[in-house]
Amino acid sequence: MSLDLKTEILNLRRGLLAMGAATEQRLEFTVRALLQSDVGAAQQVKTGDNEIDAMEVDLETQCMRVLALGSPVAHDLRFVLSVVRISADFERIADLSRGIAKKVIRWEAGHASVEVPGALADMAEAARTMLADVLAALSDEDPELCREVRRADRRVDDLNKEVVASMRALIQEDVSRTAESIDLMQIAQRLERIADITTNIAEDVIFLVEGRVVRHEG
Repeated sequence: MSLDLKTEILNLRRGLLAMGAATEQRLEFTVRALLQSDVGAAQQVKTGDNEIDAMEVDLETQCMRVLALGSPVAHDLRFVLSVVRISADFERIADLSRGIAKKVIRWEAGHASVEVPGALADMAEAARTMLADVLAALSDEDPELCREVRRADRRVDDLNKEVVASMRALIQEDVSRTAESIDLMQIAQRLERIADITTNIAEDVIFLVEGRVVRHEG
């Protein structure tokens, strides 16, 4: 059985961008939940995880079908391989977003008053911007924007170190705030991981467009 490869690639592209948009929405709601104590937004992230999982499975199934029956080469082959990797990365970002949202829900359920430090708020906004940029780069096949995303990751790493240092200092000053500080450090860790995964996506887009592996370049 032969495939109309052009149509299959187009369908994969649409599916991947739709999954990217859904993932971006999850992160948007997560940041809103964190910074505005919006439990409704956090609940939407928590309950919407199955949709992202299903989209990943569907894309992977389509990719295996194209590889088996479509014999893609050159750019088309790189695109199919990139879809497998990027869809898995979107699913990981959605999972990490859900983990942050669950903490906000727990805070509100326990009537906890948690003050989000400025560096953590900056991390959340930076991670959200990175994901928006990488989706634009994926849609436009723009390697230069991907390089900007890679550079932005360094700032998130620096902010993460700042959050960890400030939370450790807070624990030393007031041991009663240990649980709160640990929660905030864990959220920072998840945001840092989201930024790392977004950088991986940027590197996959560079591979797609240029055929170059830049993952271990500075």
